[in-house]
Amino acid sequence: MARKRKGRDISGWLIVDKPAGITSTAVVNKVRWAMDAKKAGHAGTLDPEATGLLAVALGEATKTVPYITDALKAYSFVVRWGQATNTDDTEGEIIATSDLRPSDDEIKEALHGFVGDIMQVPPQFSAVKIDGERAYKRARDGEEMELAARPLFVESLLLSDRPDADTAVLEMTCGKGGYVRSIARDLGAALGCHAHVLTLRRVWSGPFDLDGAVTIEQIDALAKTPDLDAFLKPLELGLDDLPELRCTPEGAVRLKNGNPGMVLASNVEYGDEAWASLDGKPIAVGRFKAGELHPSRVFNLD
Repeated sequence: MARKRKGRDISGWLIVDKPAGITSTAVVNKVRWAMDAKKAGHAGTLDPEATGLLAVALGEATKTVPYITDALKAYSFVVRWGQATNTDDTEGEIIATSDLRPSDDEIKEALHGFVGDIMQVPPQFSAVKIDGERAYKRARDGEEMELAARPLFVESLLLSDRPDADTAVLEMTCGKGGYVRSIARDLGAALGCHAHVLTLRRVWSGPFDLDGAVTIEQIDALAKTPDLDAFLKPLELGLDDLPELRCTPEGAVRLKNGNPGMVLASNVEYGDEAWASLDGKPIAVGRFKAGELHPSRVFNLD
């Protein structure tokens, strides 16, 4: 018999402003403890030294994580010119240097090649799996790997500031699976001067931004109190990109049992993905077909 998981049946999103020096998993574990939640997960890993928005899903909201993971995300990051590292950030060893420094115009021109649908090779120190093992584990053993390029959609990539000749501040909006460290590395290669990421901050992800985000210090100070619960955002924000359909009480019962249920629809096409609600409460998400929602995920919020 499976052991019953301890904790509260609490569902929703806690938006954390992650500091540098802590892993995304450690943040999730702290949130789960502080909110005494049975279940928690996050939508999109941030490197330990990266800061900014980490969306932590609690309870039934974990079923909406894929929709946030797939959504567009925005980053602000500082590139350091003239040095390449084996991790593509400041955590690694310098493996190449250059005295060349690009001009603002040269940077802006090079950025055009990194917008749209591009192919990107992940960093050697990344969580990509090679024959079932994480690439970073092999890289720590000194192994150099041929990592396959992966598709990435970059909506925008702009030069926003130039503090000095050695550094530049860039702003990027991209889709799922992007490595900012790879952007810096490849941009340095394109400009012939080498580069790596100095600092990285995620500023928004899908429907979430840093307005009202909670800090680690606040989580510690407010742990296991109603004041921390007040930061919780509703589960349905994770479905922001999908149309909402109203369902009938009878349809809600069928959906809760995993069966197709009747919904009232006017703004969706056959086969579209959508979510159904009753009296404002999310019931299920699935595909709309012939007046019914065929559920792929059911929310147990009773």
